Amino acid sequence: MPADLVIVANRLPVDRVPLPDGGWEWKPSPGGLVAALEPVMRANDGTWVGWPGGPVEDADPSELEPFDADGLHLVPVGLTAEEIELFYEGFANGTIWPIYHDLVAKPEFHREWWDSYVRVNEQYAAKAAEVAAEGATVWVHDYQLQLVPQMLRDLRPDLRIGFYLHIPFPPAELFAQLPWRRQILEGLLGADLVGFQLPGGAANFVRLVRQRVGYKTHRDLVYLPDGRTVRAAAFPISIDVAGFEELVHDESVRARAAAIREALGGPRKIFLGIDRLDYTKGIYARLRAYAELVEAGELDVEEAVFVQVAVPSRERVEQYRLLRDEIDRLVGRINGDLGRIGRPAISYLHNSYPRAEMAALYTAADIMVVTPFRDGMNLVAKEYVACRVHDDGALVLSEFAGAAAELRQAWLVNPYDINGMKAALLEAYHADEKDLTRRMKAMRRTIQRHDVAAWADSFLTELAEVAPHTKSPRQARGR
Repeated sequence: MPADLVIVANRLPVDRVPLPDGGWEWKPSPGGLVAALEPVMRANDGTWVGWPGGPVEDADPSELEPFDADGLHLVPVGLTAEEIELFYEGFANGTIWPIYHDLVAKPEFHREWWDSYVRVNEQYAAKAAEVAAEGATVWVHDYQLQLVPQMLRDLRPDLRIGFYLHIPFPPAELFAQLPWRRQILEGLLGADLVGFQLPGGAANFVRLVRQRVGYKTHRDLVYLPDGRTVRAAAFPISIDVAGFEELVHDESVRARAAAIREALGGPRKIFLGIDRLDYTKGIYARLRAYAELVEAGELDVEEAVFVQVAVPSRERVEQYRLLRDEIDRLVGRINGDLGRIGRPAISYLHNSYPRAEMAALYTAADIMVVTPFRDGMNLVAKEYVACRVHDDGALVLSEFAGAAAELRQAWLVNPYDINGMKAALLEAYHADEKDLTRRMKAMRRTIQRHDVAAWADSFLTELAEVAPHTKSPRQARGR
């Protein structure tokens, strides 16, 4: 049945989970995007188009058929092993990701990667065109699918199309390095509304369209030769605040937080980092700064510990394997030099955890350390704040994370400045309760006002106003 609202994202919002009897089932993936879009999808009989994970060569044929899971209608896009390598690991994460993150790593430019990116975007566009009702709203997500908006408009000019970029959008000097820069800009211009995390990203996009494509622009508007107007604007993404608060009040989560504190040495103050294992996250520099404080006697392993959770990420990509080895060696060296029996300086976990365990870690931690070199938003910072229901705890946050624009009461740091980061860690460690409460109350007010449901509502409402000629999705509130 055609859908009035179609979400198009790289991945489906479910994971394939094996069963004890040798079978498998689909389980909803944890994540704020699903929480935000689920009610509006239900209100509009929405459909989600995305990759189910794994190559089609290994898939059961039934996995590639449309199906329902937890009340959501899902439409898989099958990718071959070669497409996963060239489109996803190659162009999306070897070319686009480093350029959009300020060249923290060196991007690679390969024509076969680009060709695969084009072909896969065509698959997603075709699938969305197939399932969308007449005049439907289609919301395309993120850097893997930047060509989909224009491809979809060519197939279905009746649609209202929105695009949202979850990672930073780079300045013109960096974007200009892309050999396919004009094609990507024109792909994005297929949307009626292009959303970014921060105003700077929207401004960069409009400036590039004017310079590289030659279209007339005015403020946040682009005027196309066919008479359409495209708006570029900031919509800072957020989290399911109420969901995290509910978790923190759960007795099992509170018990788990207490057990974590006990296992780490009871009264020791806990510094916490939770990141995907990615070179943009600044994990190495952060641990080095902490180790220097311990080595100098500013912190004592009997009184403090740093817990670093590094969630496995893109482990088939060489740069990510090298980063893991580098972090492993650093942690081993720090603990070997500075730790004591039963008292490591750093407790390092290379694993992923369910949301309840994350909430327990946030609850147990005294100081959250979020220091990426560049991040579109960084929802971990907001998740920590959401879990501090007693208005305690401290947040040390990179000024290059999008969240820094909203969480101004955090200790803001330049992650390239090791001495500045050390000073902020010490300030947060020694801060009195009154200062901590003042800062945390203000940050909690901010995220409660601007949660993920408000983010989704604001984007879809703006999209309806920009393109009023098609169906408007019915907003679902009161969750």
